[in-house]
Amino acid sequence: MKVAPPPVELPPGLACRLAAAAALSDVVMNGRGLDEALTSAAQHPRFTQPLEDRDRALARSIVVVSLRRLGTLRRFLGKLLDKGLPKKSVQLEWILIVTAAQILFLDVPDHAAVNACVQAVRLDPASQGFAALANAVARNVARQRDEHESDDPFVDTPTWLATRWRKTYGDETAAAIAAAHRAEVSLDVSVKSDAAGWAERLDGDVLATGSVRLRGHVPVRDMPGYAEGEWWVQDAAAALPARLLKAESGERVADLCAAPGGKTAQLCLTGATVTAVDRSAERLKRFAANLERLGFTAETEVADATSYTAQPFDAVLLDAPCTATGTMRRHPDVGWTKRASDITTLSALQSRMLDRAASLLRPGGRLVYCTCSIEPEEGEAQIAALLRRNPDLVRSPILAEEIGSLPDSINAQGELRTLPCHLARLDPPMAGLDGFFAVRLIRRA
Repeated sequence: MKVAPPPVELPPGLACRLAAAAALSDVVMNGRGLDEALTSAAQHPRFTQPLEDRDRALARSIVVVSLRRLGTLRRFLGKLLDKGLPKKSVQLEWILIVTAAQILFLDVPDHAAVNACVQAVRLDPASQGFAALANAVARNVARQRDEHESDDPFVDTPTWLATRWRKTYGDETAAAIAAAHRAEVSLDVSVKSDAAGWAERLDGDVLATGSVRLRGHVPVRDMPGYAEGEWWVQDAAAALPARLLKAESGERVADLCAAPGGKTAQLCLTGATVTAVDRSAERLKRFAANLERLGFTAETEVADATSYTAQPFDAVLLDAPCTATGTMRRHPDVGWTKRASDITTLSALQSRMLDRAASLLRPGGRLVYCTCSIEPEEGEAQIAALLRRNPDLVRSPILAEEIGSLPDSINAQGELRTLPCHLARLDPPMAGLDGFFAVRLIRRA
């Protein structure tokens, strides 16, 4: 039985690099989600104490950009390693990747990244004999940084997703999606009122969709208006489905799969009486705390959306569990934690949820179904099948003026289909939005 080495006092900044390398390896090799992988890495037994908030934030930034540009980083390092990676150097690849990510894509001084790389390699028993190699490679990354880009538009996209998107959207649009995933992402917020005023106070722009997109990267809790509950974080695309429901004051509205609560907050803002349903009591607890900060109230119920029963509602919003491939701008781990088989499994779950959601509508009631996936099985095909099963449901086409200046995001059936490459702007971090599908249905009276 191997005994873990005793904790050692690490040089400043090294712990977060070690955590980043360990978390990156965990995501790519084991398919573990980024947050879970970072939490596990930050509690490594080699650390004398948990990572401080600042180091944890840096570790997260390193892993995010490493995942976002993983193909580019691996290809570039491959050019610099004439004989390839030593076979017995377990962690060397991941240490080199996070080092290259810092040098090429983050505002980290070259010498700091190189020094941390060598220190990290020396601490790893399986890699410490390659410290000189690591030093040489890291220095060459810095020297040859202008040669890192590739002509392949899909170099940073997992192969299974690139293949699917080219088949679904064509080569040009698929390449635009892949390019959008490589760009740094700005933060979007939904505000209670006075979007222009909050855009000025938070250093942002009001998007045509109504969301406010921020230019800076100040910690959320430190920004004006957060503690007072004047706004909440929500991607511009994620803010559209609740608006499409057109909830009105006094209506009974259900938000199924409600956590983390952004859409429920939007519905509460209309004056509707909202019932928020989620199967996780823990998620609803965090959800309730967020609603309290915002000054909203909603009835909450811990229940499975496939079997939930209640008196008929005037409107129902179903944001169904999905592969989340539309969120890879913000969550690049999705491409490494999901598999093609997940689409089949989740599509079956979505079908059951849709049938249940439809049964909760009063005659004349409205249903908005949405997913943050850009896979047609979880969107367009799902609704086509639902309408074949439920002749009492009809589409209520979405109009361009309901979603701002995104006319390309409405398909021939009047359904919403945003893609990460939509909302083009000259400044890449201020461009794009999550890939979402949404449809509005009405139950015949």
